[in-house]
Amino acid sequence: MGKKDSKSKSKKDSQLVLRLDKSERDAFVDLCKEMDTSAAREIRGFIRQFMKKNEGSVD
Repeated sequence: MGKKDSKSKSKKDSQLVLRLDKSERDAFVDLCKEMDTSAAREIRGFIRQFMKKNEGSVD
């Protein structure tokens, strides 16, 4: 029961839509698969790293 509750609390509730060339998208997704990760996980990681690096830069 506790496990199910923690999952619902961490559920993502927002989306970010972006446009890029199909060939870039496909190459990125393929590379992620080869590295046993997902495109979404890597993009979320990039966003978190970018925000941490730049925290305090925006007032």
